[in-house]
Order: sequence, then C-alpha cells, then structure tokens
Amino acid sequence: MERIRVAEEDLPADRFLDRELSWLAFNQRVLELSTDPELPLLDRTKFLAIFASNLDEFFMVRVAGLKRRIATGIAVRSSSGYTPREVLEAIWARAYELQIRQADIFRHEIRPELEAQGIGLLRWEELTPVEKTEMDRFFDNKVFPILTPLAVDPSHPFPYISGLSLNLAVVVRNPATGNELFARVKVPPLLPRFVEVGPQRFVPLEDVIAAHLDELFPGMEICEHHAFRVTRNEDVEVEEDDAENLLKALERELVRRRFGPPVRLEVEEDIDPHVLELLVSELDISEQEVFRLPGPLDMTGLWSVVGLDRDDLKQRKFVPKTSRQLSEVESAKAPDILSIVRERDVLLHHPYDSFSTSVQLFLEQAAVDPNVLAIKQTLYRTSGDSPIVVALIRAAEEGKQVLALVEIKARFDEQNNIEWARKLEQAGVHVVYGLVGLKTHSKLSMVVRNDGDQLRRYCHIGTGNYHPKTARLYEDFGLLTSNPDVGEDVSNLFNVLSGYSRNTDYKRFLVAPHSVRAGLIERIDREIEHKLAGRTSGIRFKCNALVDEEIIDALYRASSAGVPIEVWVRGICALRPGMPGISDTIRVRSILGRFLEHSRAYCFANGGNHSVWIGSADLMHRNLDRRVETLVSLADPEQISEVYDLFDLGFAEDTAAWDLDVNGQWHRKLMGEDGNPLRDLQEYLISQKSKRVSALGSA
Repeated sequence: MERIRVAEEDLPADRFLDRELSWLAFNQRVLELSTDPELPLLDRTKFLAIFASNLDEFFMVRVAGLKRRIATGIAVRSSSGYTPREVLEAIWARAYELQIRQADIFRHEIRPELEAQGIGLLRWEELTPVEKTEMDRFFDNKVFPILTPLAVDPSHPFPYISGLSLNLAVVVRNPATGNELFARVKVPPLLPRFVEVGPQRFVPLEDVIAAHLDELFPGMEICEHHAFRVTRNEDVEVEEDDAENLLKALERELVRRRFGPPVRLEVEEDIDPHVLELLVSELDISEQEVFRLPGPLDMTGLWSVVGLDRDDLKQRKFVPKTSRQLSEVESAKAPDILSIVRERDVLLHHPYDSFSTSVQLFLEQAAVDPNVLAIKQTLYRTSGDSPIVVALIRAAEEGKQVLALVEIKARFDEQNNIEWARKLEQAGVHVVYGLVGLKTHSKLSMVVRNDGDQLRRYCHIGTGNYHPKTARLYEDFGLLTSNPDVGEDVSNLFNVLSGYSRNTDYKRFLVAPHSVRAGLIERIDREIEHKLAGRTSGIRFKCNALVDEEIIDALYRASSAGVPIEVWVRGICALRPGMPGISDTIRVRSILGRFLEHSRAYCFANGGNHSVWIGSADLMHRNLDRRVETLVSLADPEQISEVYDLFDLGFAEDTAAWDLDVNGQWHRKLMGEDGNPLRDLQEYLISQKSKRVSALGSA
C-alpha cells in the first residue's frame, strides 16, 4: 500500500519524549545490569557504582540546570510538552524510586552473594571483637588526627557542606545542663570509603567514625548520629566574551563550583525528624529534594570492592589487539603506521583494535620521524599521564611545529586540561583554546611529513577522545588516512580553530555548527526521494543521544514515506518509535555492556550507493549548535561494509538488547524463544577479534 507522506505541521504534538526522563531510563538500564544473572558478581557490583556516579553527575548538571531555569523565570515548555517544574517533579519521583531500587539490589542480591563468595560488606555491629579492636587502632592512628568536629550554636554557624561529601550529623547532650547540641563530622574523602578489616571483609568508614564519637566529644553524651550527603550544582559557566584570560576565568569559576547551591540531600531512612528539619532549613533545600535511603549511602564507594583481585568473579580479561589492517603488513615488530596509511585508509574499531598500537603509535612515531615537519592535535579529554601529550612535547623538543587545541571547558576535566595546557606551552607547543562561545569536541590529529616527492598530510579522525585509558573501555571508531581531500579538510578546520579563517566549505567533512544538522537532514530527505522512486533506501544511526527536534522530525518524515530506519542509541532518545503512519518503520535499540558504546555512525542506503559518516557529533542541540563537531565520510567500500555489518549484528533478533516502544518504555531481551541466552554483542566481537588474530598468527 502506498504510504502518505506526513508534512511537518501534521506531526503530532506529543511526538517527543522528554530528554531528562529518557536519561533516567538510560540509568535504569545501567542499574538492570547489576541484576543480570549472566554477568559475574563483581561486574554486577560495578554497575551499581556506575549507576550511582551517573546519577550524581545528572543532579550536578541537569537538575541544577532545571532549577536555574525555574529561578530565572525561564519556564517555557520543552518539546516534550512539560514545564521545567513538571520535569523536575517527575525527576525527583523517578530518581528516588531508582535509588530505592539500587539499595534493594545491594541489600538483597549483591551483598548476600558477595558474602557467599567470601567478600563481606559489613556494618559495625557485624564485626567480630577482634575486628573491632583492629578498627580501634585504625581510628586512633589513621582517622582521628584528621577529623574536625564542627559544632552548631550561636557562636558557631552551620558549616559549609561540600558537594558529594559524606557527613555525620551528630546530636550530643551536655550532662551538666541537659542541653542537646548539634555537630557535623565530615567523613574524610581521601581515606578508603570501605575500610578493609580483614581479608576481603569491609566496613563503611562512617561506621568506624560513628563507633568512636565519644573520642571526638569527650565528656558529652552521644544521643544519635545520622549519615547524610549533599549534591550541589557543579556546572561551570564562563562568560568568555568578557574574559581577558580564559584560563584564569575558568580557574576562578572552578573555585566557585565548590559553593554551588544544593540540588539533593541524601539521608539515612531512620534519621531523626528534628535533625532532618535542621539540615533542610540550613541547606535551604525543599522536602522533595530529600532522599531517605537505606544505608550505607554513596554506592560509588563500591569501586574499591570491584577492584579486588578476584578474577573468578569478573568477566575474562580482554587485551586489545593490533588492528588487522596494521598487523598483517608487519607482525614481527611494531607497524610503521605512516607507511601503511600512505598506501591505504585504516578503519579502527576500539577497544577491539588497540589504541596504543594504532593512534598512540601514530603520534609517537611522528614525534621522532625526522621527515615530519608539523603535528596538529585536538585534546578534549586525556589522562593524567597521557602518552599523547608526551608525544606532542617530544615532537616540539625535536623542533617540529606542534599545535595543540586544548578544550579546557571539557566538563569535570577542566583542571586537568588547564594543567596539561600549561605543560604543553612550557615545552614550546603552540596551545590554543578554540573559538569563543563554542566547545571544540572534534577528535582530530594531523601529521605533515616531507615524503620527498611532496608534503603529505596524515590524519586521524575519531569518535572518541585521545585518552589511552578510556580507549580500553569505550567503543569507538577512528579513521587513519592520507587522502588529500581529508587532509585539506583537516588543515582548513585547524586554521578555523587557531586563526581567523571563516571557511565552511569542506570536501568530505560535515562540521558543526555550520553543516552537520543540515547535512544529515539533506541526506535523510534524499532517502525519501530514493524510496518514492523505488530505489534502495534506508537510514541507520548510531549515537549516544538523539534529542534534536529537526533531525527527529526529518526521520519522522522519512518513516512516513516508508524508509526503514534503525537508531542505535546508548543513552537519551527523544524520538518516539512505532507511531502509526509516523514512525512505524523506525526501530530504536540500546546495547549496554562491559564497554561504553560511544561511537557515532550515520549510514544512508543512498539508492544502493551506501554512504557512511563517522565522527564526534551526537544529535543534541549542544553538539549541533554550540560545539565544533566533525563527521567524515568513509570512502573504502570494505570499511562501509564493516560498519553495516556491525549494524546487522546490533539489530539481529538473536542479539541481547533493549528496545524502545511507542510509550517511551524500554524492554530488555535477554533470552531467545528457545530459552537460551541471546548473543552478547561485545563478547561476540571480542571472540571474533581473537579468532582473526589467531588465524593471522598461524598463517
């Protein structure tokens, strides 16, 4: 039956899901992994910790932003139809439900199963007399000297409670007068969150402190104590147009970050009402922002347990292998990256393809190559001991011209990036900070080499950061190429970022904020034309988030014309699939696992002449309007097929995943109709990579 194309003005008003509630649904999927019977126990424990840290950041940034909009009177309805107040109230309710669920999983599933495996997560009253004696010594020697109990009375104002700090609210009584007094004791953040009292037996640090409060308040009667934790607005805003020096302006703002207003108060569920009333009053926080939870608070501390040397309770270790396209040329020694890339493009798929023996080696070899004249590099996030930065410094010391574009406004990495920027400058690297008003999120590297017959540009364009540690945990694509068109595009973009060039014309690039949204919509519309003309059509998107209304409406128009569409999204999705006549050809799927699905790929059937774009851009307003983002088109048919093959696996019926329905609910598929577990995509790709390497080694 011929489909009727729907005009944008005829699309339903409720066609967008709310982005904040969609994010909470993503974190719910993370939480569900902690109950997955197919996962080893410590990996399930890890997902409890990830859920907690994710939620902390969500409150620090997204909830804080909603509160700021309400306070400033910017209370317009979102595309989902909700006002900021309505969204905030829905967040409070849903986030509380999820934290209660997290506590329930910990108490009734994870903790008992850890105990059965000889790993004890104990409360003070569960310690043996010998262990309590050991903790007495630990408290006296390691804890007591750094504690500072702060009284609250007419001469001692209520102390400042720093964000994400764990605290004890203590009520003491003066036996001489009978007066009850309040004090706050901060749990030292630099000590272990869970103290090891014996081999694989742990107790929360706040329990140890609580058991020794009489030493902190000698002569007083300890009436009660309760743990609490405050989350604050920790988003950073810098007025760049007015900043004489961006580094100094950002450093001032980072200091102010610690004093942001509270956005959540977590307390133990048995807290005394009068103590809670005092905390609510002094912190100036609403009742809805109070989360009463079973102890212990702050599940991010479970990372210390996850780090135990218990391989029997973890997924098998995976060591990334050198890319087949690099190793098949030279297998006995490190591949000569530049000579290989001079002959052909190399598509990398991390972490299955090693980052260290590809991208990192690419820059390390370039740094010491006497024929390399210049290196240009973007840095959004990198590690504290980054070999990438070391390579750039080495290149500068070798006399090469080195440019590093350091995005110092990368959220929560600002201080780290400031320090690296200064180290690079001291080594003679030209350091720039991008464009005023825009974050530079593009993942670009360019090496200029004198190859004798010509100057040739070798480039890397990635979907992930130049961060060797996260490259072992994040799934990403990267393209190594010496293609002249790509080299010209990279060179032109670096000139935009470091100088006064206003170039917006590229050959194989789409660059935000100028052309990513428009370029993708143009290609979506082209798929509609192919469909109506009877040619092969189809759209496949893989991204971290899909929020942009213009992109979503374009996908709705394509679906109404009958174009088959698959959206593989890790986190937020505001698109509503399955609306009759509007989005019933759209499937939305999410896959979570040991690796963070981080790559962005945009594929178009294009009448049979398939095109694939990879790069840094997610489909969100901030990425398309307020960041410098880059997508590059793949040219090699084999590489295009490789990306399409990944989509085939991701959307196969026998692959475990979550599917989104028309009501915004995610449904997890773990078991097949035959009762057997469905394929774990990431574990399957690990096994396939190992087979290819084994076959290469025996050839």
